[in-house]
Amino acid sequence: MTLAQRALERLQAWPDLMAGPASCGTGRALRSVRDEIVHFHSTRDVDLHLTRRAIQRFYYDLAGSSAIHLVPGSSWVTVHLDCEADIDLLLSLVSIALKAHQTRPAGEEQQLAGCNFHRVTVLPRDAAAGG
Repeated sequence: MTLAQRALERLQAWPDLMAGPASCGTGRALRSVRDEIVHFHSTRDVDLHLTRRAIQRFYYDLAGSSAIHLVPGSSWVTVHLDCEADIDLLLSLVSIALKAHQTRPAGEEQQLAGCNFHRVTVLPRDAAAGG
């Protein structure tokens, strides 16, 4: 079982999330009653809809993680799953995303450009570090 499959399996057990096809056309999505929250695009790459406000709030922590990839102006972050700790990070961020979507004002993110699929190129950490 891949890391993404393990993460998807764990998240599907959450009562606030429902599975279905990703609106971008690639992979599986988990959504809340209000919004799509997670897109599983490959065996290792997951897009997470955090909201712009949540990204701004946690920007320095997100930018400092080798597992997180930010796209300027996007309300989504890409999480690259390389190890079990990355699954734990993803689950924590999904919890933050659910809270962010519950508390955002209605209509705040109506101009969404969609997830980061095809807007992010993720290199394995060993390759990125020159190893």
